[in-house]
Amino acid sequence: MAARIASAARVRDQGEPVQPGELAQYIHEHIPLSKAMGVSVVAVEDDAITLQAPLEPNLNHRQTVFGGSASALAILASWALLHVRLQSAGIADRLVIQRNNMEYESPILGQFTARSMLEHPESWKPFMDMLARRGKARITVLAVLEHLGRVAGRFSGQFVALGKP
Repeated sequence: MAARIASAARVRDQGEPVQPGELAQYIHEHIPLSKAMGVSVVAVEDDAITLQAPLEPNLNHRQTVFGGSASALAILASWALLHVRLQSAGIADRLVIQRNNMEYESPILGQFTARSMLEHPESWKPFMDMLARRGKARITVLAVLEHLGRVAGRFSGQFVALGKP
């Protein structure tokens, strides 16, 4: 068990890419809700993360996706984007969400995805500079929920990265 935790907490070599299966395993081990939701990693890109979840474990009383599950997938995709970017920069991260806004545009009747991206990509360098200088930095991440290729919701969240404890 200790070896698994040490391995998962290992800081990546700078520029070492994170593979979808590796990210999925990390998320499932460290955020148990993701496993219960059936979350899978569709894509890990430099500027975006796409996660997917099935309808069945995320149902509400109307046989559509529960709003909490939709929001959780958007938060998780956004958190994962920052986690991967910090790990790729060789930084062991501690990330928390400070605030968020979720807008639901249509019911989700089946499998759905959340694709995250930085609200302002040019804010990454100042974010990293602030984290290095002050040990704490904030950044806003967006996510789009889709079902059958159509936008079903939009998320915006402000995350805080904290330096070493």
